[in-house]
Amino acid sequence: LTLIPEEKSRPMIRVLDEETSTAFYRDALGLEVADRFPFDDFTLVYLRNPENDVEIELTVNDDRTEPYTHGDGYGHVAVAVADLDAEHARMEKLGIAPQPIKEFFREGALMARFFFIADPDGYKIEVLQHHGRYR
Repeated sequence: LTLIPEEKSRPMIRVLDEETSTAFYRDALGLEVADRFPFDDFTLVYLRNPENDVEIELTVNDDRTEPYTHGDGYGHVAVAVADLDAEHARMEKLGIAPQPIKEFFREGALMARFFFIADPDGYKIEVLQHHGRYR
């Protein structure tokens, strides 16, 4: 058996409200709807940022009325930005309510500067400053 990986991998998340979620990802992360495929009882929405070809897949189940639970397996999605402070301020102005900026050190050296936001379904997103391994 030979497994052939996809050319690009993408996170898939289930969301309750397509319009609210697509607006959030557009405003917060600059992701636009690249493709939308309705099926009989669900819709797949692919969001993409053309600058670096990041893609997130949203699954909207038509009969779902209650918010999804995240269980204990989901951690978060992470994105890196050129100017963390400017993005934090921009998101505050949009009412996204970013958490405070934190710094993470390892062996006395700065490893990461970051903050977290949450999408309309409560999924955590880590926003990191371009630095070191975070590009």
